[in-house]
Amino acid sequence: MTDIVDLAAGTVFLGGGGADHAQPQNLLLKYANRHGLIAGATGTGKTVTLQVLAESFSRAGVPVFMADVKGDLAGIAKPGDPAGKLNEPFQARAAQIGMALEYEDFPVTFWDIWGERGHPVRTTPAEMGPLLLSRLMGLTDAQEGVLNIAFRVADEEGLALLDMKDLQAMLVWVGQNAKELSLKYGNVSTASVGAIQRALLVLEGEGGDRLFGEPALELSDIMRLDASGKGMINILSAERLVNAPRLYATFLLWLMSELFEQLPEVGDSDKPRVAFFFDEAHLLFDDAPPALVDKIEQVARLIRSKGVSLWFISQNPADLPESVLGQLGNRVQHALRAFTAKDQKALKLAAQNYRANPDFDIAEAIQAVGTGEAVTSLLEAKGVPGVAQRTLIRPPLSQLGPIADAERAALNAASPMALKYGKALNRESAAEILASRAEQAAAQAARPEARGDDDLWTMEKPHSRGRRYDPRIQIPNEAPAKRSSRASTSDSIATTFGKSLARQLGTKTGQALVRGVLGSLFRGK
Repeated sequence: MTDIVDLAAGTVFLGGGGADHAQPQNLLLKYANRHGLIAGATGTGKTVTLQVLAESFSRAGVPVFMADVKGDLAGIAKPGDPAGKLNEPFQARAAQIGMALEYEDFPVTFWDIWGERGHPVRTTPAEMGPLLLSRLMGLTDAQEGVLNIAFRVADEEGLALLDMKDLQAMLVWVGQNAKELSLKYGNVSTASVGAIQRALLVLEGEGGDRLFGEPALELSDIMRLDASGKGMINILSAERLVNAPRLYATFLLWLMSELFEQLPEVGDSDKPRVAFFFDEAHLLFDDAPPALVDKIEQVARLIRSKGVSLWFISQNPADLPESVLGQLGNRVQHALRAFTAKDQKALKLAAQNYRANPDFDIAEAIQAVGTGEAVTSLLEAKGVPGVAQRTLIRPPLSQLGPIADAERAALNAASPMALKYGKALNRESAAEILASRAEQAAAQAARPEARGDDDLWTMEKPHSRGRRYDPRIQIPNEAPAKRSSRASTSDSIATTFGKSLARQLGTKTGQALVRGVLGSLFRGK
């Protein structure tokens, strides 16, 4: 019988290939970081393939992150049911491909931007950066430029942008001081500021305000192993999120960017450090500017040296740009339907992406494979694409389908992530600092007899925040004194916010923080 995972051989079993489905089709773990594609029409078995791969990676000790856009991946947390209606066909398939089917569960952590069906997922505007935020809000080039100025000034003034209120307050300040800022940074149009504020209101209505805040998600918390050595399977609840496609795509791009920027180089390793699945992958590229697509292609090419395995799931390979599709070495193509001339053209293009098999016509096979069957091509020794095979995908070991809400709630309550991320925190940041400065300026303006020219910039401020800004004068060229951060209330909170503080306080040497999707790639450009 075929092992699901053979760490000695460095393989995971995907299914049985050949005319009789007796030839094991194994994914080589050392080439899993050459990325992969799962494609096929609705109802052809993409979700089962996704679940099977997630189980296999977990068993090999590789953490997994994936979005659940239909709400039917939660069953990974429970073993399959030997008395269920799917047991008999699954057992028959297992026997056909030479596999011993023994059901088991897998460690799962649920996440949800809204915090309703999983632990809240948060980041900060400072971590996401102006480039991704501009894409999220659909800003023009001029508006993106104003947003970049707002981030630059926030860095130089030590104003941490931690949530939506901070960003809105910073934009108000930029609009009020547009004339002075334009002299130093370039044109700042109040019309552009207003357009950004309107876009923020729309984003807030879509739930974007839930995404911004603290404690921000730490990558180490999605790259955990359980006590038995299985990789944690992180499931992002996306049934609601996918209805806000721009928010969904931007969040996934941000997470990929964080992986690229923070993980060290590991070169060619025996297995990936983490596997990342992009479901509904076409949403990443819809309306994306060419520059952004180029950067995604760069990350897909370079992130493999960080030990990250990327998998794109979509109905048709044509949904992905050619530059990205060319980076996907492992391919699982479920059935495609060719009802129109456009469909037939897409089918021919999909077939051309496979190494030919003399035993069958690939285009015909892609149309003919049944549910749970696929045309696969997995990288072989030295990274050579394997010959296309008609493969019967192995049955999952865990439950296929959703779990009860009570079961999900129990898993969430028992997770150690509940204590860390369950409660939102609100530290002093840009909104509070700007409000305090405005109050002090108003109080000083009310005492003209006590105000002199030397008092316009005051070095001593409550909480050691540095100089106080007076709206009547232009920002000086020299950088203000560095402010000290507030003391943490506990070691655990200090640990949680360590990364956030380092990023958000900015530099005081005149160099702006380099941020955005694939931020490291912009250095030196």
